[in-house]
Amino acid sequence: MREIGLQFPQAQAWWGWALLLVPLLLCACDQQAPSASSIDEVSKEASSGVIVAFGDSLTEGYGFEPERAYPALLEQRLTAKGYNYKVINAGISGETSSGALSRVDWILRLKPDIVVLETGANDGLMGINPVLVEQNLNRIVAKLQQNGVTVILAGMKMLANLGLTYTQEFEAVYPKVAASYGVPLIPFFLEGVATRRALNLADGIHPNARGYEVIADLVLPYVIDTINCEKGEAWFL
Repeated sequence: MREIGLQFPQAQAWWGWALLLVPLLLCACDQQAPSASSIDEVSKEASSGVIVAFGDSLTEGYGFEPERAYPALLEQRLTAKGYNYKVINAGISGETSSGALSRVDWILRLKPDIVVLETGANDGLMGINPVLVEQNLNRIVAKLQQNGVTVILAGMKMLANLGLTYTQEFEAVYPKVAASYGVPLIPFFLEGVATRRALNLADGIHPNARGYEVIADLVLPYVIDTINCEKGEAWFL
């Protein structure tokens, strides 16, 4: 594994210490996806649809109860705006894009209408080839779409310490995948949170409660636009 330092492109690294890789990755080996039956059954009669937040610890809400992570906050915001959607938190700490690919069938068992896909941060921290990340994302998005699921892709950026070539190639993966499959792209999932100590836990890696409020506010308009687009009320340009 390459040593991770403290610098982000054009900003101080908020997850740069090499020792801080541990809390992000520690669950990768032994944590399994919960069975679909362990998640509250979703009644489409009681809601307009199902949104699955599919990702790693940044989605799961590392260090927090599920109700304080962004998926729960997103559901609250949707409800307040009159969108009666159930948002399921399907985040798993330590997961790479390869792990996410292995879970697609399980995600489909949740019968989502929309998936917010956030994965790849752990790949970047481990210096995994961006080509593999792109291949995994392509396969995930393709399979979800083949099963009638609308995908919103969350982009990720990586540490400058991995080298300019690597960081540029890594960041470029997300818009390429989004363009290939015609899906909405959130350019950077941690926009407004990364590098800001006041919005992250003491580890400098994971968002704190205030940070998740920012993330929920960031994701919300993409989800609303997607819902309206499906209803024929809005179109992505």
